[in-house]
Amino acid sequence: MRHRRTGWWLALVGLVLSGCEMLPTGGPTQPVDIEEAGEGTPSGTVERQVAFPAEEYAKLDKQGSAVVKGWLRYTSSAEGTLVGKNETVSIAPATRYSAEAAEAALAGKRIEPADPRAREYTHYAKTNDNGYFEATGIPAGVFYVAGSVRLPDGSRSPLILKQIEIGDGQTREVDLSR
Repeated sequence: MRHRRTGWWLALVGLVLSGCEMLPTGGPTQPVDIEEAGEGTPSGTVERQVAFPAEEYAKLDKQGSAVVKGWLRYTSSAEGTLVGKNETVSIAPATRYSAEAAEAALAGKRIEPADPRAREYTHYAKTNDNGYFEATGIPAGVFYVAGSVRLPDGSRSPLILKQIEIGDGQTREVDLSR
């Protein structure tokens, strides 16, 4: 059961960051969603306090000319530095809605499923064998860049999350490591 839950963990973090509910994906390299990033059972889910801000999202661009690139790595005392091979990194707009989900996940809590309308604002990039990722077509704005690394025992690293700001046509390098 633990391996099944950890596989979903990665799929859950990016989708919640974007304000989207979990969709069945079937693999550990799918978008990360923070709804299940915390510990506990579904009955211990934290209720959302921020309603989906449709007006806030409607003002956001879905596509742009910026590039976000970098590396996904996790350092553990037992294993040393592990690269995030063939993982998915999520790039979600930083809104008050996604901030609530990010804060809950970083505090080790689960948050109830989010409104699915936010998914179209999230971008994804797959890492290569060296943990390198690159996402193009990112609009200008402030974003959460998130991912996790599969550990040798099959579990997932803690959520690795960075907030960035990027302008039109800019390239931002992100060291997504912890």
